[in-house]
Order: sequence, then C-alpha cells, then structure tokens
Amino acid sequence: MRSSIAAIAAVLALSACATDGMDAPPASVAAAPDAVEPSIDTMKRLVQEMSSDAYEGRAPGSAGEEKTLALLVAEFSKLGLKPGNKGSWFQDVPLVEINAKNVSPLTFTGGKSAVSATYGPEMVVGTYRTTQPKIAVKDSPVVFVGYGINAPEKGWNDYAGVDVKGKTVIILVNDPDYEATGLTGPFNGRAMTYYGRWTYKYEEAARQGAAAAIIVHDTVPAAYGWNVVQSSWTGAQHVADSADGNAKQSSAIGWIQKDKAAALFASAGLDLTAQMAAAKQAGFKAVPLGAVKASVSFDNDLRRHSSKNVVAMLPGKSRPDDYVLYSAHWDHLGRCQAAPDGDDICNGAVDNATGTAALVALAEANVKAGPTDRSQLFLAVTAEESGLLGSAYYGSNPVVPFNQTVGGVNMDALSVAGLAKNVVVIGKGKSQLDAYLDRALTAQGRVATVEPTPEKGYYYRSDHFSFAKHGLPMLYFEGGEDLVNGGTAAGMAAAEDYTQNRYHGPKDEYDPNWDWTGVLADLKLYYTVGRDLANTTDWPNWVEGDEFRAIRDKDRAGK
Repeated sequence: MRSSIAAIAAVLALSACATDGMDAPPASVAAAPDAVEPSIDTMKRLVQEMSSDAYEGRAPGSAGEEKTLALLVAEFSKLGLKPGNKGSWFQDVPLVEINAKNVSPLTFTGGKSAVSATYGPEMVVGTYRTTQPKIAVKDSPVVFVGYGINAPEKGWNDYAGVDVKGKTVIILVNDPDYEATGLTGPFNGRAMTYYGRWTYKYEEAARQGAAAAIIVHDTVPAAYGWNVVQSSWTGAQHVADSADGNAKQSSAIGWIQKDKAAALFASAGLDLTAQMAAAKQAGFKAVPLGAVKASVSFDNDLRRHSSKNVVAMLPGKSRPDDYVLYSAHWDHLGRCQAAPDGDDICNGAVDNATGTAALVALAEANVKAGPTDRSQLFLAVTAEESGLLGSAYYGSNPVVPFNQTVGGVNMDALSVAGLAKNVVVIGKGKSQLDAYLDRALTAQGRVATVEPTPEKGYYYRSDHFSFAKHGLPMLYFEGGEDLVNGGTAAGMAAAEDYTQNRYHGPKDEYDPNWDWTGVLADLKLYYTVGRDLANTTDWPNWVEGDEFRAIRDKDRAGK
C-alpha cells in the first residue's frame, strides 16, 4: 500500500558531481531547460481514460492491464519513442494471483473466553505461499513479539529468548519510538525506518519460523484507517513467484482490528495498552499468551501469469549509453470493497493514473524540446499496490544496468488540490542532488520542505525504494500542504479528505473540477530536474554515510 496524497514522499537522490564520490553539489549544471512545458491537456485526457470504469481499476493480469498496456504503447509510439527492452516495449514480471475464498474467522481459544474475528470487518488474512490451494493454521500457540524487530546493529531483538516456530505472532506496526517529538532515538525517532513497515514484519516473522503473523491495526502508526486495510487486502492479491513457491514464508499473514486484539490479550489475562507500552522499551521480552491458541483457514484460487512493466526510451544524442530514469506505477486495485452505492471499482485516478499520465506528458515535452545528451528511460511498472513487485523485479533485473543509470524521478499520485508554495521531500538531505530540485524550485518561487509526518514511512511505500535499494538515486516529492489558496489549513483538509474518502477506495475517480495548477508546477520540476540530469556529465550519489552510498560506490567502481 502506498501513501495518501498529502504525504506521498520522496527519495531525494539526484544531486550529481562531475567526479564520483564528491559530496558537494556541482557549481554549475545545465542552464534552465528548453522553454517547453508538459501538457495538462495530455494529463487530463489520459487520467480520465485510465481511471474510467472501462479499465476496471487496472489490476495486474486483468483486462484492465491489457487496455493500459495498449494505451501506453500507443502513446509512446505516437511520440516516436523506442521500445526500451531489447526491441520490446515490455518486461515480463512473473506473478501469482491469489484469491482467498471460504475464509474462516480468526479464532483464539484456551484463554478466559474465546475471541473470534471475522474476515473483512475485523481481520484480513492471506498468504505469500504460491503452491498451496488450502491454508490451515490450527491450534497455534500465540506469542506477542512487540514490534517484531530483529536489528543487531541497534542492539534490539524482539525475538530474543523465544522460539516462535509453528506459532502465531502478534505484532505492532511502526517502530518503537514513532511517538517521539524529534528525529533522534533508536529507530530515528518519529521518522519510520524499514523495520516499521508491515512488509518487514512479515519478512522477519518468516525468518523466525512463525506459522502466522498478525499485525495489530492502529490508525496513527499505520497512517491509514481500517478501510484502507480492508480494501487493499480483500479480493485478488498478487505476489512474486519463486522456484519454491515461497515455502519459507509464514502460512498466514494479516491484520486484526485493535479492539479485537485487546479482547485477545484480555482473554490471556493481559492488558494490550500496558503491553504496547512495554514493547517500546529497550530490552523488551516477547510475551507468550499462555494457553491461548490461534486457528484460521482459507482456500486459495491460484493463477500464475506474467504482468508487464512498460519500458520506453528516448535515445540521447551524444552519450546514449547513460540513462536518466522516469518511473510511475500503472496498476491499481481492480475491483475492491464496494462503496455504499455498490460501486466496487477502485479506479485509481489520483493513485496512480496521474503519475502514469505524467510519464507520457514528460516524454511528450522532451520530444518537443529535442534529444538530450543522455538517453531517457520511461518506465511504467506493475504491481506497486501489491508491494512494489514490478519495480522490485526491475531492480533485480534492470533493463539498463544501474552503473549506466544516472538517477531518476518517481511519480506517484500527483496533488490535484491546487498550487502549493512548497514541495515535501522525503529523504531530504540524503543525496547530493538536493541542489537540482532547489534550483528548479527557486525559478518557481517555491521551496522544498522536510516531511511533516516522517513516522508514516512514506519513503518505503513507492517504487523509488526498489531502486534505492540497488544504489540508484531517485527523486520523489509531492506538492506540499501550504496551498497558495487557503494555506496549510486548506492543504491538510484536502489531504485528510482524500485519505478518508478516496484513497484505495472506489471514489478515487476523475473529477473535471480538479485544480491542475499544482500538477503543472510539479511536472515542470520533474521536467527540469530530469532534463538537467540528462544534459550533464555528472553522476548522482548519496551523501557520505547514507545507507545506500556503499552500494552506489561499488556499482560505479565496477563500471
């Protein structure tokens, strides 16, 4: 799941230097790019088309995927771009579609009283295992493992001294210090680390041998309400395939409503609030829930298929073997939990028809302006909503080696709330290329600000992260909340309205009354930064000491 419109954020990773390894930004880069601006008419046309009911929510492996791929290829072809993957427009991404059926309640027995949570309103459950048509966890002992973190470098291990093999672990979302007021602490204070993401929780539970891993939903640390969990986790899910069918993963993974978790703890003679407080402290020890045992079962409809990333290239004129990358995910949730009016298509207009349309609009503007020195790669990835699967596959199987990829920009859910005085950069200060964005912002009379809600972990929730893990600097920002019309109050209200009423739901639909002024301003930023990168001889890097710096250094040294 990705972020809401108001805190979708960014890996700021594009500040280059003429010599690899320099930490200061270059004194000079390409001057302001050619006076071509991306077309809002193109944006409107494509967003309206891709988010129409005819595309059925653009789920991977659906008729909506076929329509989306055909549309993108037609658009890129019309512009004169070249197929970017060895003569093909596509990169196959092997996936397995899993549709859970006949889901039993998640029951906890053996305590003071039985506790039962029903699928959908009170819990969601699924699996990463791709060869098992039936999952059954029966009478599995239950252990509370706090935040479910094993971080040796931080001296923190919630699994120390407990064997959870074959057991069900109950886990808290986010990091232990997410309520801190500042950005210092064992897990960066308010700023979420990857240890706080739900994806990590399941990964570590599997490494520990847990039969089932259930996260307690809590709106503030999760950064979204139960409605988002329910719509995102019910219906067809997509997971990456593997040779062993993901046999080492836990049999069942899912979420449970907090009040049901409280009832579970009470049945074991424990207080959830007290246990949550204890889990925040260094030295926390996992707590077995006595005689309590968990059971859940469900059938799986399994379907193997190859979804597709779309890869289009605009060749460079003097250094065509260097590439600047533009990325956005074309997929959304398909059919999902129906709204009260019966509408069950999650159209994904903002998330992420806007970003996908931006790829085309940027390609169009660059074609009109003429080729840059370096080549430009336009990548529309699949299965972001299933856990960044399309970008993760590209990261492991890049069409262009990362030591030939200069850096890039990722676009996910552009703000249609109007023009903001600022942009929010998540990861601000991580790379040398803050200067590229700052120059473009100065020309607009705008500023870059740090994320206001670092505890929500937006850095790990869009496709830039898949590339950063391989050392590639990527820029990812959002239009800020300080709107020209209405200030921060209006911006925050618009963000909250989107999160509560449209994000990952059927009402994320195209609206002819949207304010496109902010979209245009942000598109100009992406265009300027990308074109500057494509016309320099510089190579971006992360700042000294950043977690991705060593990967980039090694990759560039290999070149």
